[in-house]
Amino acid sequence: MKAENIEDIYKLTPVQEGMLFHSLYERESSLYFFHVPIGLRGNLNIEAFEEAWQKVVDRHAIWRTAFYWEDIDNPLQVVYKKVEISLNQYDWRGLERAEQEERLKSFYESDRKLYFDFSQPCLMRLTLIRLADDYYEFVWSFHHIITDGWSSAIILDECLQIYEALCEGKEVRFTSNRPFRDYIDWLQEQNIAKTENFWRQTLAGIKAPTPLSYIENKQLPFQEERYDQEKFKLSEASTKALLSFTAQNRLTLATLVNGIWSILLSRYTCRNNIVYGCTVTGRPVDLAEVDSMVGVFINTLPMNVKLNTEQQLLSWLQDLQTQLVEVRHHEYTSLTQIQGWSEVPRDLPMFETFVVVENVPDSQSVRSWKGNVEIVADKGEYFRTNYPLNLVIYPESEMIVAISYDCRRFDIATITGIITEFKILLQYIMTNPLVKIKDLSFLTPKQQQISTALEKEAALFDWGLAVIS
Repeated sequence: MKAENIEDIYKLTPVQEGMLFHSLYERESSLYFFHVPIGLRGNLNIEAFEEAWQKVVDRHAIWRTAFYWEDIDNPLQVVYKKVEISLNQYDWRGLERAEQEERLKSFYESDRKLYFDFSQPCLMRLTLIRLADDYYEFVWSFHHIITDGWSSAIILDECLQIYEALCEGKEVRFTSNRPFRDYIDWLQEQNIAKTENFWRQTLAGIKAPTPLSYIENKQLPFQEERYDQEKFKLSEASTKALLSFTAQNRLTLATLVNGIWSILLSRYTCRNNIVYGCTVTGRPVDLAEVDSMVGVFINTLPMNVKLNTEQQLLSWLQDLQTQLVEVRHHEYTSLTQIQGWSEVPRDLPMFETFVVVENVPDSQSVRSWKGNVEIVADKGEYFRTNYPLNLVIYPESEMIVAISYDCRRFDIATITGIITEFKILLQYIMTNPLVKIKDLSFLTPKQQQISTALEKEAALFDWGLAVIS
């Protein structure tokens, strides 16, 4: 890239610095790699589709950004004026369905391993695979250092609007988004001493991550790194009841979910003081037009939660909500900085599990696209974290609860047990919000195993008595 093509140069956010460091240090791990597969059915105008993506890149600086880190103390991001993108295309229409599936699987695996060169702008790949005359699999691959879920929803929405306008020979006009550079400038204005004091007080006395040893399986055969996911979906009626419960009790969905996870972790670890990660949108409420900005704001922060088992559940949840609000005032801080202010040694993680309640802007274009192509299958994002046990909530009309986990440490029976207990505890809280925490009634996986064994023993005893009689 020539110097005359450079538009701007500025610092990285603390979160970007952490991502860059880990990604360079663990090149083979696919860390912070996202790919979003989307099924498209219809008469796709491929030329217009590619042009729409080019216009999106032209519009947003973060998609024309590269990173420079060698021979300098503080890495920089370099925005280029013009970056050409290309749409990688494959035509697999002549193959049998089984072979198509095998090739898709192979493509996803190889795509995840294909390293992004951070010194080059536009850290994304666009791939269009034609599987039938009227069906395509579109795969959008990108690195988390340039965008988060909120921003990617904005991008996809704009791309579809531009594509539709191009197909109809019209011009789509967007209001200008506030540039990501403004967020970088906002960060420089923050009181870092005040933030440091907050985190030191919040994490005082924490010297190690909350252990998950009670629910781990030390006999698992997996040696290579392997992650999997289990999930369940609440019915539309149950989801409405849940949202009604939170509204009536002036709680956010995030508060309730964090509360449930805290209680489960407390039971699983036999501790009333636990630390886990909480993923936040990271968009500061005092930065105007931040909701329309495109870049990476999302962050995962440590939550140090104390459970007073004598406290009434609803009262405790309200206290937890206050704690979550306080954390939001310091959510721009990188985990590396926070750990430096804590008593947790650098060779240990701050936590081994985190919670994320997905929060993205509603996309009218995706839901009601009137173009010549129908989005028939949003197959869900793939992303890799370096934490062994994670709870992810997708707050759709039928809320999805997912648990991603490290297969080297947890077996499927334990994960299924956790999901079951999440459901039981959710229902119990909604019907008994005034119960004391110590009186919450549900079984842990270990207790379930013991209970099942006792039931079997009782059944055998009863059968023996029946035979004798």
